[in-house]
Amino acid sequence: MVGESAFKKYAWISIIVIMSLTAFLGYKATTIQFDYNFEKFFPVNDDETDFFLSYRKQFTSDNDFLLIAIENDKGVFDLPFLKEVDKVTKELEKVEDVKFITSITNQEERFIFPGGQSSAKPYINFEDFEAKRDSARIFKNDELINTLVAKDAKSICIFLRHTDYISKKKSDALIGAVDEVLAKYDFDNTRVAGRTIGQRYYIEKMTFEMALFIGLSAILIIVFLMLAFRSVWGVLIPQVIIFLSMTWVVGGMGLFKEPMNIILSTLPSIMFVVSMSDVIHLVSRYLDALREEPSPFDAIIVSIREVGMATLLTSVTTAIGFFSLYFVNVQPIQAFGVVMGFGVLIAFVLTFAMLPVLFYFFPGPKYVRESKKEHFWKKYLAKGFVYVLHNRVKVVIVSSAILLISIVGMLQIKSNNFLMDDLNPKEPLKVDFDYLDKHYGGIRPFELAVMITDSTSKVWDKDVLQTIDSVEYYLENSYGVSIKNSLIKMLKVINRSSHAGSKDYYKLETSKRKLRSQRKSLRLIQKGEFIKTFVDSTEKTTRINGTIPDLGNTIISEKNQDLYAFLESKTLGGKIKYQVTGTAHLIDKNLKYMSTSLIKGLAFSVLIVALIISLIYRSLPVLVISIITNLIPLIFIAGIMGYFGIVLKTSTSIVFTIAFGIAVDDTIHFLGKFKHELRKGKSKIYALKRTYLTTGKAMILTTLILCAGFMLLVFSSFLGTFYMGLLLCITLFVALIADITILPVLLFLFYNPKKKK
Repeated sequence: MVGESAFKKYAWISIIVIMSLTAFLGYKATTIQFDYNFEKFFPVNDDETDFFLSYRKQFTSDNDFLLIAIENDKGVFDLPFLKEVDKVTKELEKVEDVKFITSITNQEERFIFPGGQSSAKPYINFEDFEAKRDSARIFKNDELINTLVAKDAKSICIFLRHTDYISKKKSDALIGAVDEVLAKYDFDNTRVAGRTIGQRYYIEKMTFEMALFIGLSAILIIVFLMLAFRSVWGVLIPQVIIFLSMTWVVGGMGLFKEPMNIILSTLPSIMFVVSMSDVIHLVSRYLDALREEPSPFDAIIVSIREVGMATLLTSVTTAIGFFSLYFVNVQPIQAFGVVMGFGVLIAFVLTFAMLPVLFYFFPGPKYVRESKKEHFWKKYLAKGFVYVLHNRVKVVIVSSAILLISIVGMLQIKSNNFLMDDLNPKEPLKVDFDYLDKHYGGIRPFELAVMITDSTSKVWDKDVLQTIDSVEYYLENSYGVSIKNSLIKMLKVINRSSHAGSKDYYKLETSKRKLRSQRKSLRLIQKGEFIKTFVDSTEKTTRINGTIPDLGNTIISEKNQDLYAFLESKTLGGKIKYQVTGTAHLIDKNLKYMSTSLIKGLAFSVLIVALIISLIYRSLPVLVISIITNLIPLIFIAGIMGYFGIVLKTSTSIVFTIAFGIAVDDTIHFLGKFKHELRKGKSKIYALKRTYLTTGKAMILTTLILCAGFMLLVFSSFLGTFYMGLLLCITLFVALIADITILPVLLFLFYNPKKKK
């Protein structure tokens, strides 16, 4: 046993070391960066990811552009409006990092004459403009509709192609320049969508919400601590541990250069409430010990001895819940799991390194030390314990019924994913994206790679071109793709241009001689740079690039199944190979991994927790009882998701492993105290009652703080964060109910401790 003099020496060393490290990590916390990169959500170590990264090097990125929709309620074929759009187009062309601008006001219809001569006629001729004539001419060219001009003729879309993989700093400068240009004009409405504007929006929201959650969490903790401990001491002492834990975790991220991503933006709220769990259990037991022990030092020793091991186990199980997210094949989620896992362990170390020291120098509320008064919880917990045991049969029946109903609901869970479903539908960015999704062929990128596997063939072969043409017909008419760039599309445009712009000739030429001529024409555009955007240097790979509406992963998966079946009949005897790829496709693929990842992660958590309980309690009935008690809340929340149509996606799937790791904490504390009482030679019923009265208070307090802390996340603009907070809150509350009803009943009915000889 450590003597008081030795403890005092340890206390000063602990303060000096911890404060020094806190100062260093506090500085490192100021260096942390924010990261919103869609590519981090690609599958890790995946063949399709590797293929896409190589594929886009041959062509261009499928996601480095902006769409700028400019509305005119009177209709876009209005000369003053079109002149304003033309001014915007010309100003945007001068913005840094803009590669090119495509607008109906700077596009021309080309005509190719026999002998190779050509001419061009602007779609909008400001010197000779006639609305009815010019609109009819534009609308006869299908490739312009829902691409540069909306089908309802109420808006025009400017396509802005910017530098690939643009940095955050340059991205912000680009968006700022675009906003500045648009602000000069009094259009009815303007809408901007694209990766760069999404990146800026998300990072600004993440920064704001982190500050918001820190403020709300601090207020929440103060209120709960004041209600629980009714003293300034009870508020300030725990806050020291929370501050240290937050500083160490965020500082550690800065030290190891781990950026803050959209999922890690919830870190403040989660760390606040998770670190409070250890603090509440230790503070609560210390205050009880102060009422019984002769000195604060003795109370400290009793507190550490009785809750130390249980708190260590709960910290380990909670950390395991977070670490199990490493099974999810998505880098931001893996980073979230690792950071939070270490955060939980850091909070435990700081709690037991600093709280006893603070107890020693600041012994506790005076009313507790002097009056030795029992806490007011005792009479209510005593009534609850008696009620639960007297109605144990009802508890089992009701629990079984709820479990059965939850299983039925769980079987109705569906998985789905939308590119922008993480945003509240009322958010301006979401509204703009939805508008462009509806009026301009969709915002979801579509990429199909067409590869020639035969060594003697190339994409220019007539049979190959005809086959690809049939594939594009299927994509446009059955799949719903709005093709923006492809070899076939360009050949059709050239063919139409060769026939005085007649719509009847917007089709693939059948003559090999004419195809060769068109091939030559394509190679001359932009001095050969244009053709490189859809045909590679070997002329054995070509791309079909376009967009589709953001219909959701479920519908897209069904469409893909039909597409794959169709493509199998279009291989020319194995000469052609196809591969759906692109940003959206890879993000979708992660959702398919999610179910397997979820099962692996949850199984890992359950297995490790079961192993820990087996080693500590060495009892099969205790093991089975504890696992059953903690699986019930997970099945319940799965049932809620099924009944209320909350889909399984990245943000909601991680709830299960996190919830299990946290929910099992109260069970371990309950079992730890129960075992401690049995070792004193107490009877099973007495040990249960004593455990219920002493541990029950801390269990209720920690769960209420956890639930309230997670409930703060419902104020987030990100629906994923909203659902994470809501579902975790419900799960942990149900876990508490299970721990104070089902757990004691099952222990009473099925556990028979060995009697001491």
